[in-house]
Amino acid sequence: YVCSTWGNNHFKTFDGDIYQFPGVCEYNFASDCRDSYREFSVQIQRALNSNNHPVIQYILITVKDFTVYLTPKLAVVDGQIVKTPYYSSGVLIENNDIYTKVYAKLGLILIWNQEDALMVELDSKFNNYTCGLCGDYNGIPIYNEFISGVASYNSITYGNLQKISKPNSRCEDPDETQALPSCNEHRDECERLLTSSAFADCHSRLNVEMYVQACMQDKCACNGIEDSFCLCSTISEYSRQCSHAGGRPGEWRTQRFC
Repeated sequence: YVCSTWGNNHFKTFDGDIYQFPGVCEYNFASDCRDSYREFSVQIQRALNSNNHPVIQYILITVKDFTVYLTPKLAVVDGQIVKTPYYSSGVLIENNDIYTKVYAKLGLILIWNQEDALMVELDSKFNNYTCGLCGDYNGIPIYNEFISGVASYNSITYGNLQKISKPNSRCEDPDETQALPSCNEHRDECERLLTSSAFADCHSRLNVEMYVQACMQDKCACNGIEDSFCLCSTISEYSRQCSHAGGRPGEWRTQRFC
C-alpha cells in the first residue's frame, strides 16, 4: 500500500483518505510506531518555494540504526555524502535527474520527484503499526486517523500533531480554524481530464474519484490562476500512481496543457 503527498498540500494515507495540510515544518511522514522497537521512520521538511508552491526540502529516513538524509541533489548516509547508486545494510539509494528512490529490505520503497511529490510503499507486515501524516495503516479509510477517543478533529489539527519539535525551529503551525472549505465546482473538467483515453489503463487500478476531488480542490484554490502547478500536479500524481500500480498511462501532456 502506498502513502503519498503531492502538489497543493495533498496527502493520501495508506488507507486511502485524501486530505490537505498546508504546514511548512518538519513532520513525521510515516514511521513504525510500536513502543518496543521501531524499524523505520520517514520525516519530511516542507517549505514554500519562490513561486509560493509547497515543496519538500529534505527527507530524513531512519532504517534501524541507519540514517539517510536526502536533498534534491544529495544523499547523505550516517553523515557522509555518498555517490549513488549506493547500497549498504539492506538499503539501496538511486537517483537520476527526475527521481530519488530508496529501497529498504525490511519492506519500504520511497520515491521522490525531488520537488513536491513523495510516495512511500510499505509492506503489509506494518499494518496497524504506523503513525504520521500517512496514518495508521489499519485498512479502514474512514478518517479514523482524525478521531481520538470521542473527539474528532480536522486535517490541520491532525497534521500539526505530526510536527517534529526541534528546539531552534521557527515555523508557524497553520491555523486549525482555517480548514479548507470543500469545493464542489469544476467536477466536469476534472473528470474529463482524469478519465481521458490516456488513462484508460488506470481506471481499474486506482480510485479515480479521490483524484477528481483533489483536482477540484486545486482548481478552486487556484482561483483562476492557470499556472501549471495548480492544474497539473494532481494529474501528474494520478499518472505516477497508475504507473506504480502497474498501469501504462498514455501521453497526457500537450504543448498547450502542462
